[in-house]
Amino acid sequence: MTVERSIMAMAGFFVTVTVLLSIYHNQNWLWFTGFVGVNLFQSSFTGFCPAAMIFKKIGIKTEAEKATAQ
Repeated sequence: MTVERSIMAMAGFFVTVTVLLSIYHNQNWLWFTGFVGVNLFQSSFTGFCPAAMIFKKIGIKTEAEKATAQ
C-alpha cells in the first residue's frame, strides 16, 4: 500500500465512522467529518498533509518511490 492509498483509506474510514457516530450518538461528530474534507481539499492545493508525513515516517512508500524502485 502506498501513502496516497493509505490517505484515501484513512479518510474514507474517518468519514464513515463519524457519519455513523453522528447518526447514532451526537450530530457534533459531523464537525470532524468536515475537518477531514477541508484537510483533503487544502492538501490538494498546498501539498501539505500531516497524515502523509506520518505515513512516510513509519516507512510507507509513495507512488513515485515505488515506481522508481522497480
